[in-house]
Order: sequence, then structure tokens, then C-alpha cells
Amino acid sequence: MASFPDSVNENEIGKAKFIGELLVPVAPFDQKSGREAWTVAFAPDGSYFAWSQGHRIVRLIPWSKCLKDFSVGHGGEGTNASSPRRLSRQNSDRGQVVPVAGELREHTIDCGDIVWGLAFGSSVPEKQSRCVNIEWHRFKFGQDQLLLATGLNNGRIKIWDVYTGKLLLNLMDHTDIVRDLTFAPDGSLMLVSASRDKTLRVWDLKDDGNMVKVLRGHQNWVYCSSFSPDSSILCSVGAGKAVFLWNMDKYTLIGRLEGHHNDVVSCEFSPDGALLATASYDTRVIVWDPHKATILLELGLVRFWSIEERAPQAIASLPNGLCCAFSTEGSVLAAGTRDGSVHFWECPRSISSLQHLCRMALRRVMATQQVEALAIPTPLRDYLAYKVI
Repeated sequence: MASFPDSVNENEIGKAKFIGELLVPVAPFDQKSGREAWTVAFAPDGSYFAWSQGHRIVRLIPWSKCLKDFSVGHGGEGTNASSPRRLSRQNSDRGQVVPVAGELREHTIDCGDIVWGLAFGSSVPEKQSRCVNIEWHRFKFGQDQLLLATGLNNGRIKIWDVYTGKLLLNLMDHTDIVRDLTFAPDGSLMLVSASRDKTLRVWDLKDDGNMVKVLRGHQNWVYCSSFSPDSSILCSVGAGKAVFLWNMDKYTLIGRLEGHHNDVVSCEFSPDGALLATASYDTRVIVWDPHKATILLELGLVRFWSIEERAPQAIASLPNGLCCAFSTEGSVLAAGTRDGSVHFWECPRSISSLQHLCRMALRRVMATQQVEALAIPTPLRDYLAYKVI
């Protein structure tokens, strides 16, 4: 079991600054079951925040409005952190005026079933559909298009226009709960869904949502998947100790990473693609080198961590937490809970060293094997390979 270094006193670690929360209304018919906020997400351009607030409902709110209502500047610094602002669904709708042209609007979406997964996707026009032989498509997504995918309890995936709140596509092929969704970050609008039916499915929204491939290999539920920054590799985890890596050009299994002692529930690549973090019910977060399939670092119960520090920078109390996501610029952490609410914290401020920034820039374009082949001194090679953190 991972733990803090001997020289660190957990009681001396600073408390993360709580800056606000979004609450769902409490009605007489409400029961605790069904109110869970299973997923939260930020739009890639930072324009919207979305969360599943229970009872089939997804709420879309302009992120700038959240920051304004929380009295938080765009850098994430609270101006009234001692008294965080609380919003309810009724308050956010009360006195709403007709927006002027170009103003982002809030939307309440009834998805028709419990929502387990959310993902934003945006298009890059030059990224063509892989189904190049099809000349006609129902949808022609432009660069200004922003989509929201919702994974439902009945196995369906619904695709919504974020700016209008209208339903665009209804994808049906999974036979059990769609637990997680992730778009390829290259703007191709390739969507991967992870399901309790033990499969991952790849969908091409530029081809009107047609399914491209079924990825089989998990023997139990699939909980989460994540693309590498260049969209070439997909990581998937689920009810089992192994971490799966897939080649998304050939749709083949690259291999499995072994190191966890219980089910693995979450995974995410670093911005430069050199690191992969996975979280498990064994209470550990493992940081891997996905190119070499080696463990670089093990962290204890999840806190706010800096990759350059050996101890967490801040801790926060979150009873009944279910999910979390960083804002696009990384200044705020949002976490959903079992009562349907979302809590927000300001992330600890830290300035990365110039060395680390240079390392990230290089690792965006070089795999570990390429770094190890460089004719450079061993200490520098180890640093670039993240053997020195």
C-alpha cells in the first residue's frame, strides 16, 4: 500500500480552497437512489460545464457563469472563499432573460434514463471520416460545433447539440449500461464507449454515428477509457486488475499492464502522453510509462498532487464522492456526489520548472524508446524518460 514519505506530516498539508457547489432541488418524491451525480465534464474549450444530477437529468451551464456566481476569477482565485456561493437549479433558471446573439445558454436535458457517462466533442473540419467511400451524410459538423454524448442505463448513447440542447443522434448497440464515454482529442469526432456488457465500441460521428469497431478483451465490466493526446492509443480499465492498451489505428490490443490489486476504475494520460495514471479500489494511483509498461510512481489516496513533488499539495474532504474532473485550464476541480450535487475546489497553484516544461514539449513527440536511443548523458536521458520525477 502506498503512503506518504516519512518526512511528511499529513496534518501539515494545506486544505484545498472550497469555492462553491451546484445543488439539485429536493422534492417530496425524491429518494436517495437515482439522485447520484455519476459524471461531470468540462468542454474542451472551457465554454461549458455538464453534470448528471440524477433522475435522468443533465445540466449544461456556461462555465463563465459558474465562475461569476461563485465569485471566482478566471484564474481560479476566489474573491470570497470563506463563504462559497451555493446555486440550485431553481436559482439558475429564475429571472432568466432571452440571451443576446452569441451568448451561451443554460440547458436542462432529460435523457430518458439514468446517465452514467458524459463527454464533450468538437470537430476539426480537415479531420475526415474514416468511411471515405460514403459521400452523403446527414450531419456535417463544423468547427464551431460542440457536442455532448450521454451514456445511459439502458445501453443507449444520445448525442446532443450543446448550444441548442437538441437531440441529434441515438446510438443503440450496447446490451448493458454505458459506463463511460471519451472522444478522440484530435477533432475527428471518433467516440469510444465503455460498457458493463464487457465491450468497448468505437463510433464515427462524422459518419452519422455509425459504429466502426467492437473492442473485446475485458472479461468483466468496463469502467473507463481514455485516449492518448495524439489519439493513437486508448487505455481501458474495469472490473479486474489489468490495464488494457489499444492501438487505435489498427483497433488491436497492444498489451496489459499488471500492478493493481483490485478493480481499476479510472485512467488518464498526461498532456504530453508520456505518463498514464490509473486509479483502483486498492486505494492506489499508479503512474505508468505506457510505452515501456513500467511503473514509475505509486500514490496513496487521491489528493492534489504535483508530478514534481513527493507529497500532495492539498487535501479536501468529500463524503460520498463519485467522480471528478479538472477544468480545461486546470485551475478548478469539480466532483460529483451521491446526492446529485457538485463541489468545486481551487487547485493549488504551482509553477512548473523550465526543465519539466522542456521535458513535456519533447515527450509530446517522442516515445520512451526513442528517448532511450538518444546519444545524450544518462542522467538527462533518465529525466526525459520520467525515471527522475
